[in-house]
Amino acid sequence: MLSLLIIAVIVIFLSAYLLYGRFLADRLKLDDTCPTPACSINDGIDYVPARPALLLGQHFSAIAAAGPIVGPILACLWFGWLPAVLWIVLGAIFIGGAHDFFSLAASIRHKACSIGEIVKEYMPAPSRTLFLIFVWLTLLYVIIAFTDITAQTFKTVVEGVSFGNAVAASSFFYLIEALFMGILLYKFKLSLRLATLIFLPLTLFIVWIGPHLPNEILNAIGGISVKDWHIILLLYCFVASLIPLWLLLQPRGYLGGWFLYLVIGVGLAGALFGGFKIEYPALNLEGFRSSINQKAIFPILFITIACGACSGFHGIVSSGTTAKQVRRETDSLVIGYGSMLLEGVVAILAIACVIMLPKESAILKNDPNLIYAHGIAKYLGLVKIGYSVAFPFALLAFSTFVYDTLDVCTRLARYILQELTGWRSKIGGFFASLISLAIPFIFLAVTQDKAYLVAWPIFGTSNQLLASLILLALSLWLIKCGKRPFFTILPMLFMLSVTIWSLFNLTMPFMRFVCAGGGNKISPDALISGICGIILLVLSFILIYQAIRALLSRKK
Repeated sequence: MLSLLIIAVIVIFLSAYLLYGRFLADRLKLDDTCPTPACSINDGIDYVPARPALLLGQHFSAIAAAGPIVGPILACLWFGWLPAVLWIVLGAIFIGGAHDFFSLAASIRHKACSIGEIVKEYMPAPSRTLFLIFVWLTLLYVIIAFTDITAQTFKTVVEGVSFGNAVAASSFFYLIEALFMGILLYKFKLSLRLATLIFLPLTLFIVWIGPHLPNEILNAIGGISVKDWHIILLLYCFVASLIPLWLLLQPRGYLGGWFLYLVIGVGLAGALFGGFKIEYPALNLEGFRSSINQKAIFPILFITIACGACSGFHGIVSSGTTAKQVRRETDSLVIGYGSMLLEGVVAILAIACVIMLPKESAILKNDPNLIYAHGIAKYLGLVKIGYSVAFPFALLAFSTFVYDTLDVCTRLARYILQELTGWRSKIGGFFASLISLAIPFIFLAVTQDKAYLVAWPIFGTSNQLLASLILLALSLWLIKCGKRPFFTILPMLFMLSVTIWSLFNLTMPFMRFVCAGGGNKISPDALISGICGIILLVLSFILIYQAIRALLSRKK
């Protein structure tokens, strides 16, 4: 039964938080008497102390987004549910959880600086610049993938019925709502409890009103192409990356967190009490390759499922925005380690939307966002909520998660480019955001339909490689602090091996094309993947070499 699988995973995660999470926290001796950077700096723009409940929602929604939905569904379809579940459970507990917690705690103890600054302190001087370039490129791949996924969601048509235009309309109202909530919270000092009571029901009303707008409005929205949505979404990212945190990111993240909790609740209730059976095969393999597309389970599984098991992007969020808002050191355990386990639950519930269907189901031929939305709609159907309301609700929840990642990603890319260039002024921030979005714009303009399928392998590989490099830097920091960091070094070695392996596979078509003097045919997608893969390989090898030098010098 599906319910037994879900119960087992939740029990394992709760035990891991109480045992392994506290074990990791004890290694650092978290101290609430030490003022955090959010409290000591508190500039009202980037450094803003936030209530733990507000920050947990914002951080969770920022790291979760569509990653623990798209990747797990793809991996489950390709390899079967058992390998996907095992990687999510073990990865979230021993790799992703440690990565996220130590990234957040290390940043707090370094004045909420980025991981790049920590690299600069514990590795040779050139490493910081190379690491920041690597992180910046990884963030651009995230923006590319999730911008296209959101644009595809806004064009969703199922059995001749257009759902995407209603989701797009509701998304617009949702962002406006978040702006008003931010103004009321921080300018008019509205209590968070009262704001929650006002804006959560309003969010549900927004979900309902989208499909019920006049046909003239819905038809006009439906006339917007995917390429046009790319431009609109990138413009949103540009604006969201420059305005103060309190105006949009914090309230939208808080509402997005509640949205995420609500969807998790629906998913849990449906999976536990819906009586669904596991119908999709546990293993979908011929040897060590997928019987669907012949992809090798090693290393493809570990880069397809990034968010949900381990994600380098989490380390950048933790040190880029979240560390600037933590009020007490002890909050870093629930926000860092706890959020990673919650994301693992989201990933398992996404897999549940696949495994309750037989392998021959026509639904499984759709994109992951539609498979997920269908599963959530099926759960809501158990309590007599019609498909015409339930399906747009699930799609809006999906696009809401993506919004949370898109604007956080763009803000982080702006931070990093400003660090690289020294552009500290507001004008510098303007151009840093503009340049950071110019490359995704060009990528999306030149690729064909469903650009996220081109960007996803690059995103997944670079994201996991970034996680291994962050774990490497954190290990050096822990060594300097007098700790024995086996809990970061062992995960780092595993992640490093599978991602380097994946990068070699990603670049092979391009390398064969180059060795043949351009005589062989190569698709534009393979050309883009090959060039990006080589750049990432070169940067990673240099950083690994610099880290080994730093480690050997410290031992001497």
